[in-house]
Amino acid sequence: MQYHLNGFRPGDPSVAEPDPRAGMRPDKVDVLIIGCGPAGLTLAAQLAQFPQITTRSAERKSGPLLMGQADGVACRSIEMFQAFGFAEKVIKEGYHVNEVTFWRPGADGTGLTRADRIRDVEEDLSEMPHVILSQARLHDFYLEVMRHASARIEPDYAHDLMEVTRTTDPEHPITATFDTPDGQRQIKARYIVGCDGARSGVRRAIGQTLKGAAARQLWGVMDLLGVTDFPDIRLKTAIQSADAGSILIIPREGGYMVRMYIELDALEEGERAADRNVTSDMLIAKAQAILAPYDLEVKEVAWWSAYEIGQRVCDQFDDASETQDPHIFIAGDACHTHSPKAGQGMNVSMADAFNLGWKLAAVLRGQAEASLLRTYSEERQAKAKELVDFDRDMARLFSAKPKDEAEAALFQAYFKKHGRYTAGVETRYDASAITGDTTQQALAQGLQVGTRFHSAPVIRLSDAREMQLGHTLRADGRWRLIAFAGAQDTGAPGGGISETCTFLAQDPASPVAHSIARGEAPDSAVDLRAVFQHGHRALDLSAMPALLLPQKGVHGLIDYEKIFCADSRHDIYDLRGIDRAKGALVVVRPDQFVAGVFALGDVEEVAKFLAYPLQSEPLQGADGRI
Repeated sequence: MQYHLNGFRPGDPSVAEPDPRAGMRPDKVDVLIIGCGPAGLTLAAQLAQFPQITTRSAERKSGPLLMGQADGVACRSIEMFQAFGFAEKVIKEGYHVNEVTFWRPGADGTGLTRADRIRDVEEDLSEMPHVILSQARLHDFYLEVMRHASARIEPDYAHDLMEVTRTTDPEHPITATFDTPDGQRQIKARYIVGCDGARSGVRRAIGQTLKGAAARQLWGVMDLLGVTDFPDIRLKTAIQSADAGSILIIPREGGYMVRMYIELDALEEGERAADRNVTSDMLIAKAQAILAPYDLEVKEVAWWSAYEIGQRVCDQFDDASETQDPHIFIAGDACHTHSPKAGQGMNVSMADAFNLGWKLAAVLRGQAEASLLRTYSEERQAKAKELVDFDRDMARLFSAKPKDEAEAALFQAYFKKHGRYTAGVETRYDASAITGDTTQQALAQGLQVGTRFHSAPVIRLSDAREMQLGHTLRADGRWRLIAFAGAQDTGAPGGGISETCTFLAQDPASPVAHSIARGEAPDSAVDLRAVFQHGHRALDLSAMPALLLPQKGVHGLIDYEKIFCADSRHDIYDLRGIDRAKGALVVVRPDQFVAGVFALGDVEEVAKFLAYPLQSEPLQGADGRI
């Protein structure tokens, strides 16, 4: 974390100076977010970083969530939390899923025996763990980010959406009408994002429906405090009994509570979960039957529910047409639903919002044309379809009644095969205006174009601090250029790093030069970082190009945190397949996805690529602000 840029300021550095407009709740806004679930709060936390964007968040409930339904937090989500600044809190509080066990009947077809025990996350999949933590706590962390950001966003609770209508107002073409304790209220917006769940009113307003089919399989879920002699109660465990059904055990944070997903009887044609009148006592009895011959004495049920497995997704996640760029979006459960056992619902919903947030900010801040917003539905709808397909297979295999040991092993094999997917790191965006091709992928084989930037350890040159390179990628809306130096490059004139810096700082085609010409900080739109192969004691900081030691802020202070060296114990060049002889120039999107891999000498091609998402002349915002 960097602070004191514009003068010494005491107190908590995570609390930004409030913008003069902070806390205002105008009836005309740039972005109106409907819903304060994981997707809505991710989006609000992202937009809170930009006080020039007027954002409001509305929630029908009377206050913040106290007890969450979702609890699985994928490695990729914690990487994203790092960008928002609260990954350490999640890691500290959460249960860490380190291993998974699989139980099924013994060789004689009776009882239960442990069939296998495996790592949950493969080596070097992510520097972040897979954890279990209440959704409500994640909400708390997001709300804290929103309150501490310069925009100081607080949700409007007890705002029940009644209607979304289009108007002829060219600046604020969408109107939302709410039922509140003080009567009806209207808020006009340039953009509206529906993060309002599976019964989304925003989805209805754009004429979209959730399409798919229910599996007619009834499941129960409960968080319990209990006493048992089952030996793996503090491990993530999949149990497939001979004839009583299946259970997925998820240990909860705090050391004592456990979540159980419990298979119940299949539903008849036309029957719904509510028709069964499921009770917590029924879930307890079923869990005891599946766990037999092990005992389970339930002391307290903190929360429980029953649900029907179904996989559904909308055809489109916005209201765009052939002639009109989108103004209304849907995210999370509003546009895709699935079973919770794969632990992907909350994670994918947050990923939806992270994808959309920087694009809205870029358009509203005048950095990009409105057509950029079309890429949200194009990218995220395809990922939702992948999730639905994965979840359908996972749910089917989990509920399967294996006839023999070979069939019983199918679920286990499927789990192992798709471990990268459940960790959230398999998302890959297709080539587009903001994701390049793989022509030069060989220069950085471990940083695949279209996938999230896979972090690795480095040592910061200025202060010899060991750190993860990916942790410099903050949720601040900036594009990143990460220049990996060739073998002999020390940053001296004539080398690849120096020539790259010269072009970026001086060439009229460079987005960095545009920022400098407008009197902005050199890294205001594009944040350049450099990584060298030399040890940190072998390089001369003072000989580095000026662009890697930029002067910023009201005092023109030097930013010393742009230059890194490979860590010989965990060499990033080896770990991520960087070409040692040639180096590489890696372009990273504001949502931490690799947009392109280029040669160090291809800076003109990089500038051409960035010309679309970073246009040279800023546009005016909805109310005339820049």
